[in-house]
Amino acid sequence: MTITSGRLTSLHFFSKQKEGNLDIVSGTRYIGNGGVYGWDLKRKLISRGANFLSQVLLRPGASDLTGSFRLYKRKVLQKLVEHCVSKGYVFQMEMIVRARQFNYKIGEVPISFVDRVYGESKLGGNEIVSFVKGLLTLFATT
Repeated sequence: MTITSGRLTSLHFFSKQKEGNLDIVSGTRYIGNGGVYGWDLKRKLISRGANFLSQVLLRPGASDLTGSFRLYKRKVLQKLVEHCVSKGYVFQMEMIVRARQFNYKIGEVPISFVDRVYGESKLGGNEIVSFVKGLLTLFATT
């Protein structure tokens, strides 16, 4: 089941967390019926490419490192925030990589991401360079 409604998503995340006693439940666009809608080809390629590189270099045990729709147990979130140093897009990756280091249990729920109606993405050249630097830093230090 792909989740698009906020209420259904929350319930599905809580159910998944409870049934597996998971420390983190992460929404993913890249398994099951998950997906993205309203993105142009360039943005899809950047997202897929970023996740592919992350998978190859970091072996995180989660399929969508650049997404940010997650449910954390409070103590887990506190510990991860204390240990994470990254900013921007890399922060999301580091949270999962650090979770793996601490042997936290991570589960995933497929989600459908619909592009924003108002405003614009902040993803530009500077963010891509920052992402690559952060990815290589995580690779070298984890």
